[in-house]
Order: sequence, then C-alpha cells, then structure tokens
Amino acid sequence: MFRLSFLLVLLSIPILSGAADSSTNYQEEYQRQALAIYRDTIAMRTALGHGQVPVMAHYLADRFRDGGFDDDDIHVLPYELPNGEDVASLVVRWRGDASSGKRPILFAAHMDVVDALPTDWARDPFTLIEEDGYFFGRGTGDDKFGTTILTATFIRMKAEGFVPNRDLIIAFSGDEETDMLTIEDLASTHRALIDAEFALNADAGGGALGTDFSPIAYQVQAAEKTYVDFELVVKNPGGHSSRPRADNAIYELADALTKIRDYQFPVRHNDITLAYFAQRSMTEEGELGAAMRSFAEDPGNPKASAVLARSPSQVGITRTTCVATMLAAGHAINALPQTATANINCRIFPGISVTEVEAKLKEVIGNNEIEIRLTYKPKSAPASPLREDVIDAVTKAVKKLNGDMPIIPYMSTGATDGRALRSAGIPTYGTTGSFSRAEDSFAHGLNERVLVSSFYGALEHWKLVIQELAGQSP
Repeated sequence: MFRLSFLLVLLSIPILSGAADSSTNYQEEYQRQALAIYRDTIAMRTALGHGQVPVMAHYLADRFRDGGFDDDDIHVLPYELPNGEDVASLVVRWRGDASSGKRPILFAAHMDVVDALPTDWARDPFTLIEEDGYFFGRGTGDDKFGTTILTATFIRMKAEGFVPNRDLIIAFSGDEETDMLTIEDLASTHRALIDAEFALNADAGGGALGTDFSPIAYQVQAAEKTYVDFELVVKNPGGHSSRPRADNAIYELADALTKIRDYQFPVRHNDITLAYFAQRSMTEEGELGAAMRSFAEDPGNPKASAVLARSPSQVGITRTTCVATMLAAGHAINALPQTATANINCRIFPGISVTEVEAKLKEVIGNNEIEIRLTYKPKSAPASPLREDVIDAVTKAVKKLNGDMPIIPYMSTGATDGRALRSAGIPTYGTTGSFSRAEDSFAHGLNERVLVSSFYGALEHWKLVIQELAGQSP
C-alpha cells in the first residue's frame, strides 16, 4: 500500500514535507487521541496464533463507546478459525439523519497483521517507535493505519457535531492476512449489519511519492484479480537410479513447466485498466510510458502489450498470469522419482473463470498423464464500476491537501477484503488517504514504516472525503 505525506494539513495550500516531521507538531486533541490508539493497537500482536484480535476489537469498541456511539450500534462478532483460534470482527454504525435518502457507506479495514519476529527487527515490532520522521512497527501500514485513522476520524467528527446524511458503517475484519473468513462471515451471516451502497477500503490505494518526497499520483483500487493455486502431479513407478527409464517424473514435470513458462494468456482489458494506463502514462517516461498511452488508446496494439508484458509491475494488469512457485520431487538420491509436483500460482483477470484457466493449462501441457489439482479455493469478484461521487470526493480531498495530480483507478494483482465485499454485491474502492515512497514500502517485511506526516495527513483526508460523501447539502 501507498502512504501519504503532508505538512501543515490544516492549511488549504499544498505544502509537502519530507521525512523530518514529528508528532510533536500535532497536538490537537483528535491528533493526540489518534496517536494513542495507534500506539496501543501496534502493541497488540494480532498475528495468527497469538489470540490478540478479540482484544483489539474490544479495545476499539471501548474507544467508540467513549466517543459517544450507542452501545446498541457497536458489535464485536466472535469467529472461530479452522485452526481453533478465536478471532473477531468489529462493526460500528454511525446513524445519520437519512436526509439524503441514500443507503449507508461501509468503511473497511482489518485488525490482524502478518507476524513479525522481534529477533529479526532492528526495533521492537510491537512497540510504536518514532524515528527520523517515520513511525515504525508491525501494522503501521498494513493495516493498523487503516483501523486507527477510521476510528479516530469517526470519533473526531462526531465530537465536532457532524451529522451524516446517511448511515456510516465501520467493518473491521480479523483474518485478512490469512483466509479472509471473517469478512466473508460479515458479508453473509451478518449482512444486515454491513449492507451498504458501496464501501471504501482503507487497506488499498493511496498515493505515490518520488524519492524527494514530491507527489506523483494517487490511486484508487476498484478491482482485484482472482487468486488460484494449481498443483501439477506426475506419478511414475520409479526404480533404481542405475537403471534409468525412458520416462522420468522430474523430466515430464520440467517439460510441462517449460510449456507454461512459454505460454502467454490473451490480453484483456476493462474500463478500470484502460483508465489506469491512460493516467499512469502521464507519470511514466520512456518506452513504458509510451506503451501505456498506446494501450489505453488501443488495447489491441500488439507492440504496446508486448512492452507491458516485459514489465513485472504491469504484465498482471493486462492478462491472466500463471507462474511456478514451488517444486518437490523424489524420495531418495539413488532412486528414480516416483512423484514430482509443482505449484502453479495464477492471478486471473476479472470475468475469466477458473475452469477456463484450468482447461487452458491442460491444453498447454498436452500430457494427460499429468494431474492438475485445484489446491486453493478460488475467490473471485467482479470489478467495481467507477463511481463519479467516489472519484470526485477523493480528488477534491487530494487536491485540497496536495494540489493537482493524476487520480488513477487500478486493478490490484493481490487480494484484500474488498474481494469478498465485491463478490457480495457491494462495490468497493480502495483508498488509504496516505502517500509513501517506493523505497519505504515494507508491509509484511522488516522494519515496516509510515511517514509521520502521512499519518496525520490521512486524518484530514478522511474527514474531507466523509464530508463530501455524507455531508449536508448547502
């Protein structure tokens, strides 16, 4: 995810900062409260196996109660994972005056994190540490940034007397980093609590900064590819390695993998990817920028798609991709292999079925003796239509705080809770309200960090977005 950098956000002029900002510059009550929530929740090891997700859910529920939200509108929903661990989701409804006649807006984020081993980090990952203009800690970006900013913004705006013209609903899930079962539970079992016209997901999207901290662009996620794993399995009688056979499980598997490597799925596009390339071309120079521009104008341009296919960061936006990620074979160094297996990870373009991809892999391999097993239950969802009100609200907030820049809708090649919401019929748009530099992206890795100015800037961003989407008409 990208994170946003601001300085003096209360001014309406775009003044950007580098990494020299400090939390001591932000002493308003809502800013200090946001930092306290951030610090307290970073300290909770909400990774799988540590049992801290329910603790965080109840902690945040108490913050909403303290902020004046009705207890009847605060729901901590327990959920037992397949491994027997208890996690939870949190749903909070801020009741509006219904003057708009519109359905609610859902605000999504997740409380769990990828685990971090303190022995591997230069700093304690479960202590929020401020250093050289950054906040360090597991979840500072993914996604206790989102849960903190949304919680603090709701509490702040309620304290300021803001009354939304429609209901606003918080939905924080508890296992986004693993099986995403809690968001599916919310979208099915508890649909009445979270049903909405559309959702804003604070776990995707955001802005990019250059190395010098200058803003480049802001992205809004509107689609995700389908994640699928296939296992290729080759069986063979085997035998003694001193008596080689004409058929060999490892060689047969290698031949199949070579064919998959050499095959390219057909080029695909939708309104989101065309808009993405049209906007991205404004910020990308050279051959790649020219290809983006050409593809946006004519997605059937083979030269443009070939250039994009050579870019690891762009190829997945133009087509389905399948790639080998794991191998296993043999049982002894002096025996012919009886079994050889490989995992093929596919990211499928929206609108393409899993069965279609599986059939194509079988055709490409051309060997009926090789078994293809589906090892991960596919979870797909349609792209969300580009809503003018959402794009306008985000654009106005970004422009007011940071000046003009491209606002780029995009399709994610990864996965978030937005997939389950879209699948359930709730159009979802990823926007964090933050900017970051590419070299500061450490989500899931060591020394995860967020710019201090980005944290406080996002508080202003979300207030502006909510005012635009749910404020009273002049």
